[in-house]
Amino acid sequence: MRRRYALLLAGAAVLLASTAYTDPAPTGAVALGRQLFFYPILSGDRTISCASCHKESLAFADTAVLSAGVAGRHGRRNTPSAMNMRSQVAFFWDGRAATLEEQALVPIANPLEMDLPVAAAVARLNQSPLYRAAFQRVFGEAPTGRMLANALAEFERSLQTSESPFDDWRLNDNEAAVSASAKRGFALFNGKAGCARCHFGADFNNAELRNIGLYDGQMLLDSGRAAITHQASDLGKFKIGALRNIALTPPYMHNGLFQTLRQVIDYYNDPDQVVPHARNRDPFLAQPLGLTEREKTDLESFLRALTDKRFLPGKPATSTSSNTRSRRQAANGMPLRPSHRVTARLPRAHC
Repeated sequence: MRRRYALLLAGAAVLLASTAYTDPAPTGAVALGRQLFFYPILSGDRTISCASCHKESLAFADTAVLSAGVAGRHGRRNTPSAMNMRSQVAFFWDGRAATLEEQALVPIANPLEMDLPVAAAVARLNQSPLYRAAFQRVFGEAPTGRMLANALAEFERSLQTSESPFDDWRLNDNEAAVSASAKRGFALFNGKAGCARCHFGADFNNAELRNIGLYDGQMLLDSGRAAITHQASDLGKFKIGALRNIALTPPYMHNGLFQTLRQVIDYYNDPDQVVPHARNRDPFLAQPLGLTEREKTDLESFLRALTDKRFLPGKPATSTSSNTRSRRQAANGMPLRPSHRVTARLPRAHC
């Protein structure tokens, strides 16, 4: 009974986050965070919001290789999804932020994105009677940088998904929920393709950063984690992102190099065919996988089965749950922490 009650509460929280926000008097951190996320008050010229780059219909990601910020300026890396962040322990492609609160403020101040110093953003919020009253109501104090970060982070934490066809199959034993191709793809994911060595658990992600071979020091020059740690061993290492809703979030990788899931699969199948002189590439990718065309199709079918029902036409989600135990059951057959892996919290790093 308690588990069912928890599921209902979680479902209600995500339902709130999936509807257009119109309440002028938000009473909770999630609702306030949503309003701030969608409202352009946090950009220097008041023309863009967080949602300008993290589009709700695209699983809070963007289909542009590089999203446009204030005055049409473009950032340096592809916009990742803002969903399924609750269990993650590092943020940004290079893992520079250790908490969602720390992450939330960086794009606001970044001159290539929203271009508004955090102090100026806080001053604007305090000048608004609506926001001053909202922060007082939700947090018991006037707007501050810390409370701004808290509200945005709480909204992002509410963006959990766990009602995909894959979940229906694995959690509810609904054999008809996914195709035979997707089922074969799941077996490949855990077996021949080796994807589960890096993508595992409820969200199919990982606490580590790895170099998949997209740094060669010639044409591909983004050094990734090394720009933060200044360690040669971190050259080309980037965050391992969650795979839920992955079909909605092209282009892929930190630089948006691949336009389709098939291109991603082709790359992993034989990285040397795409980047022949990669530096520091992970040993997991030392040899071609030898996938057949049918196996590639099956793997793609599985990845598409991770799309939450809220994004599927005619299939509204009924009770989205972020219950950890349930979602781990949904990932049945995948190692939560493989014995050959060591997953540790990344050290806190700053720009």
